[in-house]
Amino acid sequence: MRRRPVALGPLEAMEKGSPRNQHTRLCFLASLSAFFWILLLYFHFVVLATSPTIEDSVASQPVKLESPFVNVDSIPAPVTDPPAEKEKPSPVKPVKDMAGEKLVAYPFMRALRTLENKSDPCGGRYIYVHKLPPRFNEDMLKECRSLSLWTNMCKFTSNEGLGPPLENVEGVFENTGWYATNQFAVDVIFSNRMKQYECLTNDSSIAAAIFVPFYAGFDIARYLWGYNISTRDAASLDLVDWLMKRPEWGIMGGKDHFLVAGRITWDFRRLSDEESDWGNKLLFLPAARNMSMLVVESSPWNANDFGIPYPTYFHPAKDEEVFVWQDRMRKLERKWLFSFAGAPRPGNPKSIRGQIINQCRNSKVCKLLECDFGESKCHSPSSIMQMFQSSLFCLQPQGDSYTRRSAFDSMLAGCIPVFFHPGSAYTQYTWHLPKNYTTYSVFIPEDDIRKRNVSIEERLNQISPEQVKIMRETVIKLIPRLVYADPRSKLETLRDAFDVAVQAVIDKVTRLRRNIIQGRTEYDNFVEENSWKYDLLDEGQREVGGHEWDPFFSKPKDEQRDQSAEAAKNSWKNEQRDQ
Repeated sequence: MRRRPVALGPLEAMEKGSPRNQHTRLCFLASLSAFFWILLLYFHFVVLATSPTIEDSVASQPVKLESPFVNVDSIPAPVTDPPAEKEKPSPVKPVKDMAGEKLVAYPFMRALRTLENKSDPCGGRYIYVHKLPPRFNEDMLKECRSLSLWTNMCKFTSNEGLGPPLENVEGVFENTGWYATNQFAVDVIFSNRMKQYECLTNDSSIAAAIFVPFYAGFDIARYLWGYNISTRDAASLDLVDWLMKRPEWGIMGGKDHFLVAGRITWDFRRLSDEESDWGNKLLFLPAARNMSMLVVESSPWNANDFGIPYPTYFHPAKDEEVFVWQDRMRKLERKWLFSFAGAPRPGNPKSIRGQIINQCRNSKVCKLLECDFGESKCHSPSSIMQMFQSSLFCLQPQGDSYTRRSAFDSMLAGCIPVFFHPGSAYTQYTWHLPKNYTTYSVFIPEDDIRKRNVSIEERLNQISPEQVKIMRETVIKLIPRLVYADPRSKLETLRDAFDVAVQAVIDKVTRLRRNIIQGRTEYDNFVEENSWKYDLLDEGQREVGGHEWDPFFSKPKDEQRDQSAEAAKNSWKNEQRDQ
C-alpha cells in the first residue's frame, strides 16, 4: 500500500516552493527596497530643500516700522509732527510655500492691510507728508513779490492762499466764503488743506500715498522771464535729490509720491536745454516721471500729470454755505441764452475766439464781456459772476492753452458750459467731472465754427427747456467737488476738489500696489502717448482703440508740444486780460 503524501502548510509551501515562487518573493523584496530609497531621497531633496530656513522665514515677513504715533489696530488721531528718521527697509527675499506658490512680502503690505481694519475710519486713507526744507515752500511766500512779473502776489497768498475777502456790495456773492483768489494759487491752497486732512500719519509704512509740499508753480513763476535754464531747473533738481535720499522713496521708487502745481503742465515740460525754450524740465526728470503731479492743465500725451480744477472765488467753511449757494443758483432767472467773457487772439490763426465774439455781438440773446489790457470788467469778480448767473449757457473756447479758469467760475454760477475742444475739460478733469459729458455740458467741435460757420445760437436753441433744466441741476450738484474749501476749516458731509483729488491719488497708488503683488499691469499694451484715452476707459477695460476725438490730438507730439509751450508763454502775456 502506497503512503499518501502529507499536506504542507502555507509557510512550508513557501519554504519548499518551486523556483518560480522564490523568484516572485525576490522581486517583491527588491521593489519594497527601491520604494523605500525613493521615498527617502524625495524627502531629502524635495521636502527639505523647499522648506524655508529660519533666516528666510524672517525675511519673508512684511516690513513693520512701528510708530509711536499711530497704532494700526486702533483708531488713530491725526498727527502733523515731523516724522522720525527711519532706516531704509532691506530687500525682501521671495520664498515658496509648501504648495510651491511664490510669496513676496513688499514693504507696502502693512499699508494695504489697514484697509482690512473696518474699525479704523482712516484705513487705506493715510497720507504721509514730507517735512521739506523751507526753501521748497515757505521761503517762497516770504519773497512773494517775486512770484509774478506783473502781479503783486503777496495779497493773493494771504488767508492761507485764498487772497483778500470779497465785499458783497452788489449782492452777487454771499457775505462769507468769497475771496479774490488768484487762478495760480493752488500750490498753497492745496498744501494748507492738507494740514486739515483727517488721516495724516507720521508713520510712512502705513501711508496710502506720500505728499510732497513743494510749491512747484510758485517756483517756476519766479524765473520764467529773463533767467537761464540752470536757474529755472535748480529747485526741481534739488528737490528730487532730496527725495531720493529719503527712506520713503525706496519703497516704490517714488510711485506713491504726489505733488501739486497751480500752473499748466507746459511750464514744466521744457523740450530742450536751449535757453530760448520755455519753462523748466521738472516733469521730464526721471525721478519726477515716477511721481504724480496735479496741475490745473495736464498733458494728453503723458502719464505723470493729472488735471485738477482751477480755484474759484468761493471757499466755503461749512456745508451750509454750499447748500445755500446751490439753492440760490437753482432759483435764479437767467435772461441770456448764452454769454462769453474773454478777448480775441488775433495772433493765433487757429483761434475761434474772434468768430465767437462776432456771433455774440450779432445775437440778441448773448451777453458779451470783452476783455483787454488795462481796466476791464473781466478783472471784476462780481461782473464776471453776475454775467454767468444770468446765462443759461457759458461759452468756453480754448484760451492760450486748452483750459480756462472761467469754466469753473461759470459752473459755480450754475451756468452750463459749452466746450469746443475735448482737451478743455473732458480729457482733463476726469476725477472731478462725469465721463458722460453730455449730462452737464454742450460740445460743439471747433471746426463747426471755424470751417462750417455753425450758428451757436441755433445749436443751443435745439436743446429743450426740460433738458436744459436737467443739465443745469447736474452742474449745480457738481459745485462742491469743483471748489476748494477754506483751508482753516473742514466740510462735514461734502467732498471738495481737494478731497476728490486726494482720494483719486490713493486709489491710483492702491491699484498699482495690488497689481505689483499680482504680477500684472493695469492696462494691456500701454502706450503713453495715448494717455488721454486711458483716463476715459470704464472700470475693467484694459485696452484703448480708435476714438472720436483722435483728430483733436493726432498731430505729431513734438509739434503739439511746441505749440503748447508757445501757448504757455502767451498765457503769461495775456494773463492780465482774461482767464
